[in-house]
Amino acid sequence: RQPLAVDGETPILRGVLTTQQIAACSAARGVWLRCALGVLLTAVIASAQLALAPRQLERVFDFVDLDDPLLLTHAGDGSGRIFIVERPGRIRLIDAADQFEKIFLDHRRSVNSSPGEGGLLGLAFHPDFASNGRVFVSYTRSDFFSRVSEMAMSDDPDLLDASTERVILEVAQPAGNHNGGMIAFGPDGMLYIGLGDGGASNDRFLNGQDPTTLLATILRIDVDHFDEGLAYSIPADNPFVGNADDWREEIWAWGLRNPWRFSFDRITGDLWAGDVGQGSFEEIDLIVRGGNYGWNIQEGFACFRGSGCERDDLLLPVAAYGRSHGVSVTGGYVYRGHRLGDLVGAYIYGDFGSGNIWALRHNGTAVTDSVLLAGSPSHISSFGEDEAGELYVVGYDGWIYRFLPLDGEQPVPTAIEEQKALEPRGFQLRQSYPNPFNPTTTIDYSMAEGSPAEIVIYDILGQRVRTLASGWHGAGSHQVQWHGDDDLGRRAAPGVYLYRLVTQAGVSTRRMVLLK
Repeated sequence: RQPLAVDGETPILRGVLTTQQIAACSAARGVWLRCALGVLLTAVIASAQLALAPRQLERVFDFVDLDDPLLLTHAGDGSGRIFIVERPGRIRLIDAADQFEKIFLDHRRSVNSSPGEGGLLGLAFHPDFASNGRVFVSYTRSDFFSRVSEMAMSDDPDLLDASTERVILEVAQPAGNHNGGMIAFGPDGMLYIGLGDGGASNDRFLNGQDPTTLLATILRIDVDHFDEGLAYSIPADNPFVGNADDWREEIWAWGLRNPWRFSFDRITGDLWAGDVGQGSFEEIDLIVRGGNYGWNIQEGFACFRGSGCERDDLLLPVAAYGRSHGVSVTGGYVYRGHRLGDLVGAYIYGDFGSGNIWALRHNGTAVTDSVLLAGSPSHISSFGEDEAGELYVVGYDGWIYRFLPLDGEQPVPTAIEEQKALEPRGFQLRQSYPNPFNPTTTIDYSMAEGSPAEIVIYDILGQRVRTLASGWHGAGSHQVQWHGDDDLGRRAAPGVYLYRLVTQAGVSTRRMVLLK
C-alpha cells in the first residue's frame, strides 16, 4: 500500500501513478473496450478514472432545527427516510420529499452528554429492519460507560420504542473523550463497533497496544445469535478466536486512537475509517481483519515517540495530514450515488476543526488521485449516506449540506435506466440475486426464440473470469449460478464483476458485487 501524505497546500502522492498515466495505460491496453461489453463497461471504467475537482456545497433540510447533530443515516427499508442523531439523546426522522420531520427516539434521560465527547453517538438499522424492526444505538450512560443497545419499533412506524431497550454491550470509559461510538452493519451482517483508547492524552491508560481490552479497537459481533453469558455471539472467523493470551475475541482491528467515524463501501465491502490523531497527524485507514494500526507506536506515517515504529506488524494509513490542514479527522464514505458522476468511487472525508473536505481514489494498492474537494462553513461532525448512496455533510452547528454538481457533470444512470438503455428485444437478462453476494448468486435470463447463447463473467478490467453457459438455448427461461470462482476453480477476488449474455439477437450486460 502506497501512502498519501498532505505536506503542503495540495496533497502529494508518493510513488503512485497519476490519473493521466492510468488513463494512458488503459488506452494502450484498451482493445477490449470495443467488445460487446459496450456502453455499460465503458461507463464504469470512465467513471473510475475521472479526475477529481473541487466543488461547492449547498445547504439542505433547512426546515429542521437540529441540536448538535452527529450522524446521518438511512434504514435501508426502501422508504427513503433519513435519520439524524443528536448528541443530547434524540434521533430525528426526516422526510425530504414531503419536507417534514418527527422525533424518532427521545432517549435523553438515559444518555450522558455532559462530558466532552459523550452523548448519543451511533445508530444502525438491522439489515432485515424492514421485516424485523430491529434498531441499534450507541451512547454513553450516566456513570460513563459506552453502551450499545437494541430497541424495537413501536406500533407507530415513525417511532422507536425506548422501553424495549436491551443492552448488548457495555465498556467502562476511564475518561470523557475518545469514546468512539460509531456502529454499522457490514455486508456480512455483523455489527461493527468503534471504541477509542479510553481518552486523556498520549494513551495515558496504555490501551492502544493492549488487545486484552476492548478499547482502541473496532469490534465485530453477531447480534442474531448468543454465546453463553453474552447478549451476542462472537463470529468464528474473528481474528483472535481461540487465542491463548486472553485477547478479546470481539476485536476485528486494533491499535486505533479514536475511530470516530467509519463506513463500508456499498459496492466493494471495504471498511474505511478516520482515526483521530494526537498532536501531529490525522489518518485514514483501510481496516482489515486483525490489523494493528499502530497507536501508540505510530501516528500517521510517523513514529509517535521518536523511533522504533518500523515494524512489519503495524499497518500504515492510506492517507494522513498534519496540523496545517486540520485537527480532528472525520471519516466519510466512498461515493456510490447517481447525482455526481465524477465522484463515483472516490472516498470523501473531512476535518472537524478546519472544515476541509478531501476526496481520494484508491485502486486497492495505492492512492491514484486526490483533491481538496470543498470547505465546510460548519464544523464537520460526520458525513452521511442516504438510501440512494447520496452523500451529506453534517455540521455540528445544526446545518446539513450536500455537494453541488460541476458544470457539465453527468449523473450516473440507475440500474433501471442502464437496463432500459441496454436491453435488446427478444431476450432478457435479469439482475442476479442476491447482490451483493457471497458465496453464490443466481442469474436468470430468458429468450423469445431458440439460439446459440453464452453467459460469461468478466472482471472490471474486462478480463474473462468464468463461462457459466455456452451453446444452444431453447426459447423460454434459463438459470445459472456463479459460486465466485474462475474457469480453473480458483476463488475470485472480492469486487465488482460484469456478467454478459450474448445471443444472435444481441448482447446485454449487468453488474454484481462479490463480497469478502
